Amino acid sequence: MTGHLTSKSDVYSFGVVLLEILTGRRSMDKKRPGGEQSLVSWARPYLADKRKLYQLVDPRLELNYSLKGVQKISQLAYSCLSRDPKCRPNMDEVVKALTPLQDLNDLAILYHSRLSQQGRRKKKSDGTPHLTYTQSKSMRASPLNTGKQHHHR
Repeated sequence: MTGHLTSKSDVYSFGVVLLEILTGRRSMDKKRPGGEQSLVSWARPYLADKRKLYQLVDPRLELNYSLKGVQKISQLAYSCLSRDPKCRPNMDEVVKALTPLQDLNDLAILYHSRLSQQGRRKKKSDGTPHLTYTQSKSMRASPLNTGKQHHHR
């Protein structure tokens, strides 16, 4: 850390913004328990493990987000937050990584409902609540949403 602002420190800051969007948390939150006060410190182990990735997603999104979008945003945030500034992408690379994500339509809720239907066909009841059509229809606006769903109230 030199204390100088550079394009690579801007990229790091953008990585923090990506994490804030993904998690719905603030970069610093003194109200959280010790290990969760710094968003980057708390999130870094989750970003590094594909199996834990979805534990980062803001629960208020319910299942209204793109699965691939979460993976790509997480990978991008992880590289933006690299401890070695030389390993961070430049902003052109960040834009190139983000651009195709707006066309994704692999919503987690669709995947979840398919799993639920398969479970019902097998006549298994695991006791987990299934989202209704109305619940799935009430999507929140988020950069993780695909933008293809339009809601008129």
